[in-house]
Amino acid sequence: MPDISLSARHESRLKQKLQHLFWRLIAVLPDRPYLRWKYYSMAGRFPDLDRPRLFSEKVQARKLYDRRPIYAQMVDKHGAKALIAQRAGEQYVIPTYWVGRNLKAVDWAEIPLPAVVKPTHASGCGAFLRERRDIDELLAADPGPEWLKLKHHRINREWAYGEFEPLIIVEEMLVDNGDAPDDYRFFVFSGRVSHIEMRLRRDGVGYERNFTPDWQPMKHESFYYEPYPGDLPRPDDLDEMLEVVRKIAGDSDFMRVDLYRCGGRIYVGELTLYPGGGFTGCVPDQFDEMLGAMWKQELVQALR
Repeated sequence: MPDISLSARHESRLKQKLQHLFWRLIAVLPDRPYLRWKYYSMAGRFPDLDRPRLFSEKVQARKLYDRRPIYAQMVDKHGAKALIAQRAGEQYVIPTYWVGRNLKAVDWAEIPLPAVVKPTHASGCGAFLRERRDIDELLAADPGPEWLKLKHHRINREWAYGEFEPLIIVEEMLVDNGDAPDDYRFFVFSGRVSHIEMRLRRDGVGYERNFTPDWQPMKHESFYYEPYPGDLPRPDDLDEMLEVVRKIAGDSDFMRVDLYRCGGRIYVGELTLYPGGGFTGCVPDQFDEMLGAMWKQELVQALR
């Protein structure tokens, strides 16, 4: 008989397609049942939303029961810059060239290249502008109206992304040795850094390594990238980076602060309250319980 079994790659693609179909079917549900079923579709079990214990469960509980108004500013790619400047200093803010709603209204002759253009309320969309041809292609496609119509806050029920006016921002593109700078993601719990998730690209390949705050490698299995096989030296300015993230995270019970090092300077990329939506892969599986125990979660609404 011919072998009609699916390869692992095709099986993975089929599973992904079925998951996306399922998510579309449950999109009409209120937040709590939607999050329970989406979590189940990825983890194979329901999250405990009444007594959250794991990090991934506490992310879901935060969406439902911790709705502090300041969260909207924190996740706003434009609004967060004022908060970063206030808490850590203007020198850590990535320069903004323009912000608005209509890309055709930009005086592109005044925009230094390279630059990045992206919506302020969504992830996974935007464009890199390295030369004039990139600007011409951007204006021809005119993605702005589609970007602004995105209901990003509905995808994972991260309500904070829907609490401010969506805009489009053009900012400086950080370039380190001709490539994107390494990404340092600091997980901060009530002022304490648990670990640093470093993401990097070498020769076009994406890698990941996790380190303790004193830069000791941590063993883990990454959901997205292969562990970097070589040594990664301790950054000379690691102490300054730790000071910056602690200032920014403030008294938050949890925040992930993403930093870049470029041209001898430190820049804050984003402030993240819901890493990976709190679903499978948001942190390595073996970290889920450990980080959950570190998160002394303060909910502003009663669990129900």
